[in-house]
Amino acid sequence: QVQLVESGGGLVQAGGSLRLSCAASGRTVSSYAMGWFRQGPGKEREFVAAVTWNGGGTYYADSVKGRFTISRDNAKNTVYLQMNSLKPEDTAVYYCARARGPYIVARPEVFDYWGQGTQVTVSS
Repeated sequence: QVQLVESGGGLVQAGGSLRLSCAASGRTVSSYAMGWFRQGPGKEREFVAAVTWNGGGTYYADSVKGRFTISRDNAKNTVYLQMNSLKPEDTAVYYCARARGPYIVARPEVFDYWGQGTQVTVSS
């Protein structure tokens, strides 16, 4: 079993920054791709960003490209999402997830372990 715990969410003004963390416990996630998803009010869960097992490859949704950066520290079993230039439309619950394999597939059905989520609210 893998437990994923997100942290770092909060309330920020438009244009501000937040850094989300996702700490894994139970079993290592170092051999698996990791991703971030989000679900805004009244919206479906959507892909945000993902990183390959070794951090060598990343992929982003068009809506966050150039503003968000995903990274990982396998020694700490932790994944990060640096969010800059935040917009009100980024308001959502952000979820960390572990993929079923080492490479990126930006679809939620290929992720098998999920955290509980952390709320990010961006005020205008």
